[in-house]
Amino acid sequence: MTEAKHTGSGIRRETSIQNTSICQGGGCGVGLAQPFFTHYSHPMDKLRQRTLGRWLRQTSRLARPWPGITVLLGVLSASVILAQAYLLARLLHGIIIARQTPDSLLGGIGGLLLLALLRGLLAWGREQSAFRGAARVRQAVRHQVLGRLQALGPAYLQQKPAGSWASLLLEQVEELHDFYARYQPQVMLAVLQPLLILLVVFPVNWAAGLILLTTAPLIPFFMMLTGIGAADASRRNFLALSRLSAHFLDRLKGLATLRRYHRAQAEGDAITAASEDFRARTMEVLRMAFLSSAVLEFFASLAIAVVAVYFGFSFLEHLNFGDYGQGVSLFAGLFVLLLAPDYFLPLRELGTHYHAKAQAIGAADQLEAFLNQRLLQPQQGEAEFVADGAISIEARDLEVLSADGQRLLGPLSFSLPAGCRTALIGRTGAGKSSLIQALLGFAPYRGSLKVNGQELASLTMTSWRRQLAWLGQNPRLIHGSLRENLCLGLDEVDEAARLEALRQAGALALQQEKGWEYRIGEQGGGLSVGQAQRLALARTLLHSALSPAGLWLLDEPTASLDRHTEQQIMDALTPRLAGPTSLMVSHRPEQLQQAERWLLIESGQLVADGTPAELANHPAYRRLLAPTHPQEEQA
Repeated sequence: MTEAKHTGSGIRRETSIQNTSICQGGGCGVGLAQPFFTHYSHPMDKLRQRTLGRWLRQTSRLARPWPGITVLLGVLSASVILAQAYLLARLLHGIIIARQTPDSLLGGIGGLLLLALLRGLLAWGREQSAFRGAARVRQAVRHQVLGRLQALGPAYLQQKPAGSWASLLLEQVEELHDFYARYQPQVMLAVLQPLLILLVVFPVNWAAGLILLTTAPLIPFFMMLTGIGAADASRRNFLALSRLSAHFLDRLKGLATLRRYHRAQAEGDAITAASEDFRARTMEVLRMAFLSSAVLEFFASLAIAVVAVYFGFSFLEHLNFGDYGQGVSLFAGLFVLLLAPDYFLPLRELGTHYHAKAQAIGAADQLEAFLNQRLLQPQQGEAEFVADGAISIEARDLEVLSADGQRLLGPLSFSLPAGCRTALIGRTGAGKSSLIQALLGFAPYRGSLKVNGQELASLTMTSWRRQLAWLGQNPRLIHGSLRENLCLGLDEVDEAARLEALRQAGALALQQEKGWEYRIGEQGGGLSVGQAQRLALARTLLHSALSPAGLWLLDEPTASLDRHTEQQIMDALTPRLAGPTSLMVSHRPEQLQQAERWLLIESGQLVADGTPAELANHPAYRRLLAPTHPQEEQA
């Protein structure tokens, strides 16, 4: 029961896609209590992981120059650490060995305080630059996703529930943050900071430097071992979240229908089972993250302990190597031991943030596939479309295609002269909405589709859609006031024009009863179906009054309405359809009789084209009026 909407500028119409009912044959969601995500439990192959890793690295270019600034601040912070360790070792050596007076140590203590302050400022700057870089990437990726969704149009959007798109756009993009803010800068610092410390430690004591150098590879080795399955676990977790979000939002929107068919309890149990499955997968990811951290802490502590044991035995004169023949001084031991934790610190932080890489790869799986998948987008040219009146339409060998290139309709050929009132007739699934989507510029096509002699694909969609008036059977109302829903897309409209539009649509009583600032909820919450439809009609009438449309596209505008409300809407529409060209999808006999021409579509093909009198006895029209076989209804 989800809806999709494309809010292209300049379209005077409702662009709600028909709701997909979750109830088939009286049952709702049968079998959904089974595990949701078994289908997605297969492990990600290494080639796919390398592809996603390459995509993540390429996407990091969007963050420039912030990653470079982050690494530079990290290197400066490492230099401050060296200076702090040197000063502290000198102070302790002076107090314990040289027995210096406190007055002579004041300069060193002041230097330590200044270095601590400088280190804090550098850490703050590093956090700020890392956040800004990651935020820039997230913003850019979201713009790419939104731009691709807008280019693909609502015909593509309806293929997945709104919850699935929300998960892709929000949660999965958000999970990229730590990869760019934490993990990627830390990869560089995990190399530079230990190297910088080794360059200082080796001249002081080569044995201690050798211990640090040989133990360092253990941490990334075990980090890779514990992180092998983390990407798969995170990917399964994101897929589970996507499916759960889509399922929950779909059932929430259809709650009234579920209650009517006594399926609320069953669907509640299904959501509980799905939530438990998602909880288990989340705990699996956390378990891997904690295991990785524990392993890294163990080996880092073990390496520091080895360095401490070496210096301890050297002070006891049991070991006499590594000091270049000068003897192991207290300063050298303290200096190296103070640096040892910071030597392993960037590696440990890299291990801590390694799960961010696994999460990013899991999140990038669907993002990369969506952004790089080869999909057909509705064509758009650069020619401006201008029309002073009714619009003519001519189709020759027209084939309407889906985003993956499958043919939805055609090939068909027809001509609609300017000002002609045409009814588009056919069973559900025959391809009527596909033709409407192509005319709106929301579906790709092959062949020729000309409007006023210009190929539709050669036009800018903004200029074309300014000439359209569109009204569907499921009005899309935003969460806002009555005035905001009526004036959608219009900055300033005087009250007289607003009231006239409501009067023509038979919705003036709605404003008089509730007022302009009445808040309407999502999906038209707070309004009846008839009120929502009349408000949508008033919106279309208001836009067309301010800028007359040359083509009206009506997709069953009176579906699900009672006869009285239907008659009110048709009474308001009929005068407006007298001049421009109109194409209406309808099953109502009385509405069909008002059309000057019929287009009969059957199984994606145009089987008849003529006046109502000519086609009244056509076999295709008689089949359309014949009762549908029960087996066909179930199918």
